[in-house]
Amino acid sequence: MTSNSKPLVALLGAGHMGIGIATRLQSRGLAVVTSLDDRSDATRARVQAAGIPVLPLASLRQADIILSVVPPAAAVDAARALVSAGVLGQDGPLFADCNAISPDTMRSIDALVRQAGGRCVDGGIIGTPPDAEGTRSPVLYISGPEAARLLLLSEHGLDVHVLEAPVGAASSLKLCFAAVSKGLTALVTQVAVQAGRSDIGAPLRAQLATSLGPTLAWAGRQAPMLANKSWRWVGEMEEIAHFLRDVPGAAQMFSGAAQFYDWLDREKSVADGPLEVAQRFFTPPR
Repeated sequence: MTSNSKPLVALLGAGHMGIGIATRLQSRGLAVVTSLDDRSDATRARVQAAGIPVLPLASLRQADIILSVVPPAAAVDAARALVSAGVLGQDGPLFADCNAISPDTMRSIDALVRQAGGRCVDGGIIGTPPDAEGTRSPVLYISGPEAARLLLLSEHGLDVHVLEAPVGAASSLKLCFAAVSKGLTALVTQVAVQAGRSDIGAPLRAQLATSLGPTLAWAGRQAPMLANKSWRWVGEMEEIAHFLRDVPGAAQMFSGAAQFYDWLDREKSVADGPLEVAQRFFTPPR
């Protein structure tokens, strides 16, 4: 712990979720630092705007807790970089991987950290980033032998739930939830694109409103996020495909969702492209 008995938290990842968590912890009295080795100018600007001190990667060893909130495809490399820099090891920070990765990937990270002499917690974040008003927080599920050590973050604005289960459980819960929420978003958006291009958007929307009104309304709220989120959800769908590989048909379904989100991201700037077609389906002109 730091000299004032409050933990120093280091954050890896400065997307909307990472910045939101860092800002919430700072507003509730915790010191938060980060490292920006090889990060973009846009990321550096977000960190500067949030007032988060930036340290060299190796200096993160002075932290008590490290929260990794990076894209799924970067999770293993992020942990490996910390080990290589001598950050994670005996008497080093507690490392919490909070990314949307499969239990197998999580267990490989746990093994990597423990082989270096460090301590690791499995984390899964469900929900949207904390808001500036302090009224909303995502749920951070955590599991593993060291999980209870992160409960102190619940005293500083995060909603932390400990699963009495080994490493891999929090990641499993996260991916099961994401399979439903983001998998359903992919399915409904795929249909919206094709319906719009087939000139049956209006009657289909009317039928969905009658038969599945809450689902249609929910999908409509998801649609505006796709322009900024699709690229990140590609890796998440691939992790889900791996996680559900023993369920017949599931791996193919979520590999398809990954391809769909990749297509949306590549076509997001195309005039009258799939995102515009889907948006018109969900929010038709009055």
